[in-house]
Amino acid sequence: MSRRIQLERAGTSEWVVTPFGDMRVPGRIIADEATIDELRSSYEEGAEWSALRQVCDVATLPGIVGASVALPDVHPGYGFPIGGVAAFDLDDGMAAVGGVGFDINCGVRLVSTPLARKEILPCVVQLGENLFRNVPAGLGSQGSLRLSAREIDDVLLRGAESAIDRGFGSARDLRFMEEKGRLAGADPSAVSDLAKKRQFGQVGTLGSGNHYLEVQYVEQILDPEAAAAYGLETNQIVISIHTGSRALGHQIGQDSLKAAAEAARAYGIRVSSPELACAPIRSEEGRRYLAAMACGVNCAFANRQVITHLVRQTISTTCAIPEDEIRTVYDIGHNSAKLEEHDVEGERKKLLVHRKGATRAFGPGRAESPEAYRVFGHPILVGGTMGTASYVLRGTQRGMKQTFGSGVHGAGRALSRKKAAKRFWGERVIEELAQRDILVYAHSRRGVAEEAPGAYKDVDLVVGTAEEAGISRAVARLRPMAVIKG
Repeated sequence: MSRRIQLERAGTSEWVVTPFGDMRVPGRIIADEATIDELRSSYEEGAEWSALRQVCDVATLPGIVGASVALPDVHPGYGFPIGGVAAFDLDDGMAAVGGVGFDINCGVRLVSTPLARKEILPCVVQLGENLFRNVPAGLGSQGSLRLSAREIDDVLLRGAESAIDRGFGSARDLRFMEEKGRLAGADPSAVSDLAKKRQFGQVGTLGSGNHYLEVQYVEQILDPEAAAAYGLETNQIVISIHTGSRALGHQIGQDSLKAAAEAARAYGIRVSSPELACAPIRSEEGRRYLAAMACGVNCAFANRQVITHLVRQTISTTCAIPEDEIRTVYDIGHNSAKLEEHDVEGERKKLLVHRKGATRAFGPGRAESPEAYRVFGHPILVGGTMGTASYVLRGTQRGMKQTFGSGVHGAGRALSRKKAAKRFWGERVIEELAQRDILVYAHSRRGVAEEAPGAYKDVDLVVGTAEEAGISRAVARLRPMAVIKG
């Protein structure tokens, strides 16, 4: 693809790439000016990893509808940019492995407690230590739950329901989970035996990388009415759980990328990079990938459900409160492809919406939101960094039109993990955060360096840009107190 590009402002914090070359639709980027300058320069300099080039590449895929979208936390990924959204027509569109990635349904669950910040301060060290001990974390970590091949199939088919039937949490949790904790269309026979074997002992484990568990308090309420509907109030203690489908999801991604590359060649689909390998949605290969991907989604829902149970037990024992007073606010993923209905040029159409490092952000009135939240839209859970903050947002009608009901999922990386590990020292990061009353419990000092606050963009700026563009509205700002890392 030529490096000549026409990138023009189209509104407040919104930019459009005019189609050129093989692009079938424009690129639409929600970003601040500094991010746009960085995207443009990396593209024009021919950087190996260019998020802007990836936005343009995605726009070349057959059947794409509307625009190739990038959100304020955009940065380079594999094939699709992270913070990327693309919707495809079901008749001639693609199921793209790179549009979901390898950490299928990596997502966040927010759990609320009746505790106030002042009540937990005397025991926060003990709580952090207990959570670190009770929630398995780290590279290749294994939990106490051991599943057989038949039991794994049940997890892949039924998601969080399967975990609840095994005594991990209650059916009440399902009401406050995206897809009620179970994505339709899953078929365990579409998942390789190797992927299943890698997951036998990993349901109920946090993993490593950017995954975390945080004890947080609600620092600021920004939308009182929505916060009240979500059950959030100032100084309330909440827990954020960020993890996904673990080794199983990664193996599904690896297996599917190979199959999609073969399918692309067989169907004569030309892609600009191997990571954009895809298959027609209605083809056998496309259907098989989506069935396997749904299994990964359900595995992640079950994983977060088991971890929530461990968190409930730990908080109840440490802080002497009943487990049933610790409730799920919402659980939502940010790496998936889903069948959804959207308005396209005045017509209601069913589309396959890929969100890579982007979260569903449906605004008011959508039936997919829990009934208790429907007047505002469901919560959007945005992870920040260990040293800054996280956010709860909600969607808007403008976001439904401009981004297919999608929103930011986090701060977005400013440095690669390799560069961050060279720039930061894990032990020093832990010490500096402790001086700011943020306790870090980690299995890997290198992992802490890779996830240092300085390795990420400014989450306040990312959220502010989304608000300026009108695609999201901030509900609450959350501040970390204790962080569990792999």
